[in-house]
Amino acid sequence: MKKPISLALAGLLLASTSAYAATTITIESWRNDDLTVWQKTIIPAFEKTHPDIKVVFSPSAPTEYNAALNSKLDAGTAGDLITCRPFDASLALFKKGQLADLSDMAIMKNFSDVAKAAWQTDDGKHTFCVPMASVIHGFIYNEDAFKKLGISVPKTVPEFYADLDKIKKDGTYTPLAMGTHDQWEAATMGYENIGPDYWQGEKGRKAIIAGTEKLTDPQWVEPFKQLAKWGQYMGDGFKAQTYPDSQNMFTLGRAAIYPAGSWEISGFEKQADFKMGAFPPPVPKAGDQCYISDQPDHAMGLNAASKHKAAAMTFLKWVGSQQFAELYGNALPGFFPLTNAKVTIKDPLANEFLSWRQNCKSTMRYTYQILSRGTPNLENALWAASANVINGTETPEAAAAGLQKDLASWYKPQQ
Repeated sequence: MKKPISLALAGLLLASTSAYAATTITIESWRNDDLTVWQKTIIPAFEKTHPDIKVVFSPSAPTEYNAALNSKLDAGTAGDLITCRPFDASLALFKKGQLADLSDMAIMKNFSDVAKAAWQTDDGKHTFCVPMASVIHGFIYNEDAFKKLGISVPKTVPEFYADLDKIKKDGTYTPLAMGTHDQWEAATMGYENIGPDYWQGEKGRKAIIAGTEKLTDPQWVEPFKQLAKWGQYMGDGFKAQTYPDSQNMFTLGRAAIYPAGSWEISGFEKQADFKMGAFPPPVPKAGDQCYISDQPDHAMGLNAASKHKAAAMTFLKWVGSQQFAELYGNALPGFFPLTNAKVTIKDPLANEFLSWRQNCKSTMRYTYQILSRGTPNLENALWAASANVINGTETPEAAAAGLQKDLASWYKPQQ
């Protein structure tokens, strides 16, 4: 009798192993430009240590992702894991019960409060996505141009303008590669890039949310006053210059400094034939504390209706690990892991951006949490205001007053 029972048990074990080996989990994402990285690097690393789980990375076009994901979730056809945009879009999914509560995951201890804030409820009591990466703002520069002109990397605002003046006087390069046609760059790589040094990062951002500071206060007007000076350094025709125009101007070696986000690193390194460096936003005066916009970019959550939750949670735990952070940070230079664990980034330019966290305090774009939920949308209003100030069609004071009026029209703490 023992032999048939043993064979039966073996058969059951084989059947259960085969069933689990067939477990396939699917990741929804908008990052279609990263498809090959996931297929060739990230997924194989996971499957090597988890041969019983197969992972499929299934991205949509970035502009279509939100609508496509919402439709799939409503229809019950979405993947097991959801790549989460920061703040309100993902919060809405959690409130609808479509993203699972991950607050109790042990790996959440690996992330700071700032890192988790983009994927938490407003009261911070519930976290629904595992933070993956942020992008850091600053300036990328042409090292050949700096060397040729005898320019040092600026640490203060006066040094920054001294460099710009020297570049402009020489005439070989456009000092700043940025245009205002598309507007968003003026806000994202302009106002929100340099602003934290004036409103003191998280202190100022939280004060606007609380209503204890106003956008017409000096520390919020001053970044506009700085932007008002930028136009004279941005070259002829900057008002008609698009985002791709600015990228091409810099990578072709025609401009010396590019107000940047670290997401540019991979593309720039493929296109530029000169050495590049980077510096954080110069502080107003020597000795000031520096702040950087260390913007949470994406995370990963669990579809509450997933049929493969155990396998999906296994993958999520790995996403929160140091191993994943180091692998991801090096596979996609410029997208920086949000973990507290020490991560070694090999790309020199990406490592330069990452090094700023050691001395500068991290914050995020102030318009992204809570303040853009109403109408007028503060984020979009900031785009237009920043472009107008650079164009010289609106004063810094008028731009700030307009934003304050817009925010106060629907946001009670500012009324």
